Amino acid sequence: MRKEDIPQVTEIDREAFPTLWPPANYQRELQNRLAHYIVACDEEERVEPPEPKAIPKKGFPGLVSRLRRFFGNELPSPGRQYIFGFTGFWMMTGEAHITNLAVWEKHRRQGIGESLLIALIDLATELDVRFITLEVRASNTAAQSLYSKYGFTQVGVRHGYYTDNREDGVLMSLEISPQPRFRQTSSG
Repeated sequence: MRKEDIPQVTEIDREAFPTLWPPANYQRELQNRLAHYIVACDEEERVEPPEPKAIPKKGFPGLVSRLRRFFGNELPSPGRQYIFGFTGFWMMTGEAHITNLAVWEKHRRQGIGESLLIALIDLATELDVRFITLEVRASNTAAQSLYSKYGFTQVGVRHGYYTDNREDGVLMSLEISPQPRFRQTSSG
């Protein structure tokens, strides 16, 4: 993920997780050495510039408009690649914890989320991660099936984990076998 991807990633995040708060600060995440983010994008399709907007009037409507701009509710500048979805994890002491995996609703069930998960597992493996963990809503059986397909197993339940409706979070984990390492030794 790059700085110019943040507006689109933020919009995807808001669509996928509208009731979670606070929204992730992706600008800060790009500077976080523990964080790793991947976007699924179309190199051919470009995001069009937004329609010109009328200058807001003073008072309450003007304030709302300024807040939308301040909180990044604007489309990215012209010529940006179109992002279908994204995923991210934090890496600490040999463990990667998936913070999010989201795809625009209109692009779901096309294999994009699965491709993002595979890319995340590959990157975690390259970084010598031993475990990948995540929480998923108990009601999100489609996501649980996808994670299970790639070897994640349920290792616990976080009761009342989601603050919007107190839904349980299913804790899932994947153990990654260490890759064999070969050292060249010099004989003397």
